[in-house]
Parts: sequence; C-alpha cells; structure tokens
Amino acid sequence: MPEHDEVITLVDEEGQEHDFTVVDILEINGSEYAILLPAKEETDEAVILKFAKDEDDNDILIDLEDDEEWEMVADAWEQLVTEEGEDA
Repeated sequence: MPEHDEVITLVDEEGQEHDFTVVDILEINGSEYAILLPAKEETDEAVILKFAKDEDDNDILIDLEDDEEWEMVADAWEQLVTEEGEDA
C-alpha cells in the first residue's frame, strides 16, 4: 500500500501512464480508498479510487461506479481535512 505523499503511476484503459500523488488513504465501512491528485497537472480536483484485490491477491485500485459511494468518501475526506485544519 502506498505511503501518503508518495507518487504512484497508474495505467489507464488505453495503456497510458499517469502519475498521481497519494494525498490520503481512508478506511470507511471496511473498505479502503485512495485520495489522489494528478502529479503533473495544475488542478485541485482529487481522484478517489477504491482498493481491491486482483485474481493473484495483489492490491489494485478501481474506479468508484456508485455515485453514493463516491459522495460518502468525498464527504468523509472533506470532514477529515476540516478537522485537521481546526487542529493546526
């Protein structure tokens, strides 16, 4: 599992490589999610991917296809960032 602020490379469906910075990893309802930011793009738009296992039991990251699940994770991360900001 990647460490926070580590840069990881993901390959899309077309075989293109994209670098992302791991901003945070959250555990919600027994599932783990990675909060990622594109490493080379000037954007604050985070990408949320879910940890899963492939057929060889390796960790992989998959897209969230359920809008409600995406909102749940985004809300949890926003709340965490807000709480950390208040503690600073």
